[in-house]
Amino acid sequence: MYQYCKGLVIREGTEGVPADEVEALFKDAGWAKTIPAWQKEKYSLIFKNSTWAFTVWDHDKMIGMVRVISDKIMAANILDLVVLSEYRGQGIGKILVELCVQKLPHGDWFVHTSTNNFKFYETCGFEVKGLSSHGTCTYFGYIQARKDGHL
Repeated sequence: MYQYCKGLVIREGTEGVPADEVEALFKDAGWAKTIPAWQKEKYSLIFKNSTWAFTVWDHDKMIGMVRVISDKIMAANILDLVVLSEYRGQGIGKILVELCVQKLPHGDWFVHTSTNNFKFYETCGFEVKGLSSHGTCTYFGYIQARKDGHL
């Protein structure tokens, strides 16, 4: 599935995500460590066992991505949400989080992240409570269910 937003293409899917594009995003974010060439395939293999994934493309350049691990019923974990530094601040990360939550709108969502990302996740509807330097932001689906009049 493809969506178009702000002149970019958002692709949903866990197949065919190019390892070199993921590695470039991870390097830009400061996450990638130097690894032997034979291990670089892990950057695409991480998607194969993910439940959902979205990648964002500016023509032939991947400029953002997120992947999710979930039981598809009650809970989901957002992993590896990253947007290329030159594209940050344009709402792309928030759109990716919204697309994720739409997959399980009344489920419980978790993100393990550092404190510098807490404010971002709060703007996406997640709660941050009693955490020090690293922790989990949560989005409880029952809160949205109440807003939608289901509880």
